Amino acid sequence: MSVLQAQDPSPKAVDLLDRVGQTPLVRLQRIPSGLVADSVEIWCKLEWFNPGGSVKDRAAAAMVRDAEARGVLRPGMSLLEATSGNTGIALAWIAASRGYGLTLCMPRNASAERKRILAAYGVQVVLTDPLEGTDGAIAQARAMQAADPDRYVYLDQYSNPANWQAHFRTTGPELWSDTGGRITDFVATLGTSGTFMGTSRYLQQRHPHVRCHAVQPDSPFHGLEGMKHMESALVPAIYQPESLQVQHLGASTEGAFELVRRLAQEEGLLAGISSGAALWAALRLAKTMDSGVIVVVMPDGGGRYLSESHLWEEK
Repeated sequence: MSVLQAQDPSPKAVDLLDRVGQTPLVRLQRIPSGLVADSVEIWCKLEWFNPGGSVKDRAAAAMVRDAEARGVLRPGMSLLEATSGNTGIALAWIAASRGYGLTLCMPRNASAERKRILAAYGVQVVLTDPLEGTDGAIAQARAMQAADPDRYVYLDQYSNPANWQAHFRTTGPELWSDTGGRITDFVATLGTSGTFMGTSRYLQQRHPHVRCHAVQPDSPFHGLEGMKHMESALVPAIYQPESLQVQHLGASTEGAFELVRRLAQEEGLLAGISSGAALWAALRLAKTMDSGVIVVVMPDGGGRYLSESHLWEEK
């Protein structure tokens, strides 16, 4: 029998959704040097290695599969969601791969790259007032669903428990496994809060002494796209910090921008804005520690922000 005859002539098809998760965890080498104790490790979970390029692939895949399992989402139907961009892109490739229509409500100031990606997937985008941020997009999506409930399946990532459950099932176990259970501190930014809530619930269930740190902008007027300043925004229904032992950290916009540049130039990591914010907060935390293993979730890569020249200009 020849080599060609011995090969399987019909390779197994793989559902692209099965490729979500199991993203790399890498340790920072240069940025912490000289700033924090040598016995403090800072590790970064690189979520832009997901098929859709961000951590939102996890929640989007879980919400779609949940809607399908409950029978509310069937072939030929159309999805509706409010997004700052990343969940929209995640839903875009998932909807295209499964044959669903998709309408997204998104602030007008979302990056040009995100808009172009959505256009490439053929998504219908409704742009909302940038001054209202994601809250304005949420209000628009709710109004559209209320006006035409038979047309849209509104996933509502801000209230959908499948969002945080995705991280309880995947992100949390991955971090525990990848660190060999050595993780002492978990750091994640707040948008919908799904990443923080689900991962924190898992980690504190495994070991109650794991400290979980929620990062949000240090001011209601900020430039941290996709992040929520909870005191001045619509608080997502899934954000329930009272159910956890939580420490809150504020992130500076300029500090986040600086670390985005440093991640690229000193660590070889082209990270997004919220990744810079998470690391800015993590470094401030690390300076207070004598030892520990800090894990930072980096939600997306910097390729979606290259058109924002102010981000890349040295001050």
